[in-house]
Amino acid sequence: MLNIGCHLSASKGYMHMGEEAKSIGANTFQFFTRNPRGGAAKAIDTEDVKSFLRFAEENGFAKILAHAPYTLNACSDKPETREFAFNIMRDDLMRMEYTPNQLYNFHPGSHVGQGSETGIDLIVKQLNGVLTKDMTTTVLLETMAGKGSEVGRSFEELREIIDGVELDEKMGVCLDTCHVYDAGYDIVNDLDGVIDEFDRVIGLERLKAIHVNDSKNPFGSHKDRHEKIGEGSIGFDAMVRIINNPRLKDIPFFLETPNELDGYAAEIKMLRDAYEQ
Repeated sequence: MLNIGCHLSASKGYMHMGEEAKSIGANTFQFFTRNPRGGAAKAIDTEDVKSFLRFAEENGFAKILAHAPYTLNACSDKPETREFAFNIMRDDLMRMEYTPNQLYNFHPGSHVGQGSETGIDLIVKQLNGVLTKDMTTTVLLETMAGKGSEVGRSFEELREIIDGVELDEKMGVCLDTCHVYDAGYDIVNDLDGVIDEFDRVIGLERLKAIHVNDSKNPFGSHKDRHEKIGEGSIGFDAMVRIINNPRLKDIPFFLETPNELDGYAAEIKMLRDAYEQ
């Protein structure tokens, strides 16, 4: 089965997101844990969560993916920004335990001129401060396009972060198709080679989620601008090869394309129709 969903608004709660996902042919979804620019999170409605967990089990949902706010920068050069990131992630991971055994994704951050090694050290420090042995959530580092001073532009940088984390069994990776293509990994002409490299550097067992996005920019541009499926430089045929690759087929896919709900429904149908059972 193709496990696929899209990004949904969490403003009306988990149950609403579940029903909305089902209505467009999805069996999972991604959501922001709070306003994507940061700030206070909405209070957890325990009855809503219980209803959703029953609904998800009854409808064969795959793992859902929570996304940290974009303002979370664990490797900022400003101590107050790092403290904000630490507090947000710690709070998010506590809230994630209301929906056990799910996925939590974050952008590693930007070192803002300090250098990638300093940035990696700061990210590792935060993760070692917020991860706990009893948590059930898997925390995912997202592959980045490499614009500006972003950390995570290569598989090697992600591996360095994971290597520094004491509870590394709690860590995984979310591969973003737009980001890796813009970063210089040729998933169009050499998908198997990119998967081989990921496996060699990080280990394929750590790949827990895939963001399925076309790219507005050309290969190796280091830009990060998502496009609708089949309308960018990656193209529909490459997306079909990705969802049908035998080493990727069991991983949940999440659309972050510039769409409203009807556009997501169309893309999900398009990809489901192209999926080889």
